[in-house]
Amino acid sequence: MCAAFLGAFFMPVDFLPFRNPLFESFALVRWYAREHVILCLVPAFFIAGAISVFISQASVIKYFGAKAHKVLAYSVAAVSGTILAVCSCTVLPLFSGIYKRGAGLGPAVAFLYSGPAINVLAIIMTARILGWELGVARALGAIIFSIIIGLLMHCIFLNEERNRVVEGNMIAADDDTEKPLWKNILYFTSMIGFLIFANWARPHDGEAGWWVIIFTAKWFVAGSFLIMLFIFIVSWFKKEELTAWCSSSWTFAKQIMPLLLFGVLIAGFLLGRPGQEGVIPSSIIERLVGGNSFWANLFASVVGAFMYFATLTEVPILQGLIGAGMGKGPALALLLAGPALSLPNMLVIRGVIGTKKTVVYVSLVVIMATISGIIFGSIV
Repeated sequence: MCAAFLGAFFMPVDFLPFRNPLFESFALVRWYAREHVILCLVPAFFIAGAISVFISQASVIKYFGAKAHKVLAYSVAAVSGTILAVCSCTVLPLFSGIYKRGAGLGPAVAFLYSGPAINVLAIIMTARILGWELGVARALGAIIFSIIIGLLMHCIFLNEERNRVVEGNMIAADDDTEKPLWKNILYFTSMIGFLIFANWARPHDGEAGWWVIIFTAKWFVAGSFLIMLFIFIVSWFKKEELTAWCSSSWTFAKQIMPLLLFGVLIAGFLLGRPGQEGVIPSSIIERLVGGNSFWANLFASVVGAFMYFATLTEVPILQGLIGAGMGKGPALALLLAGPALSLPNMLVIRGVIGTKKTVVYVSLVVIMATISGIIFGSIV
């Protein structure tokens, strides 16, 4: 993997004698390796590994149980994706466990949607690569979506939920971690803080305000978070815990990195870089998802719902689509429908909650993504 990364980082694409979709594919891979791997992906892998090792499943499940406070349950479910580095398929086992052990349909569905939709790395990469407007719209849209879709699913199937017989009682989940909650909060804050500020985007020419101030001090702030993290590691962690953390982080890296680089390679070949042509002519993209029509947004939502996006691969794909003429509204529609759904995801959900609930859930996601795309496109 290191050899593949170094090969992509130092790839001499400028010396290639041809300029065609294959060149665009190599050029996009080199750009990603230089701009988004070391400071963006590597910290995210460590965050994902820490979540799997230091946050127990039981401590998550207790917030979604039938006896949990409804406001708390939906709030936790809606923002859970900010710390989960998962795709639409990776989130399924936890969703299945939560639902079958007695969680309400509404909070479980809210968690199912938000898990892959708003992980913090995806939001940062969206804002950095596709623009802060799409990044903010994606974050807010995903949080609002998860709550609304969860509430709608609860109301639509209210009678079935009342009559649903849960086998056994919901197990009271006690946090089995040895460390106090405040230590875990500081530990994760230091990692997420470094990730956010190390990737703070350069402001546009002539831009002023707080964004410029933060960018000027980004390395001081990011370095401060990194120093905090090292202090916490030395002071609070045992050797066995660090070994488990690194092992889990490496597992995430092996799962995600090949898929991500392959997605970037394919996106560059098919769609090119912004302003450059790939195999698919920009005229076709403009005709299908250009502008902000109802059909453009609906098409983007439906295609996004059935496509499989490995974690983060939606960003380079959308970058190519926007460069080929895709409108901002359809882009948001795809961002809100795509990462949270896929055909494999739908098949597994059907096995957990049944065909009728799955059809309603998918339909709600597509409809709301379409409406959100139209509204966003008309604003920007």
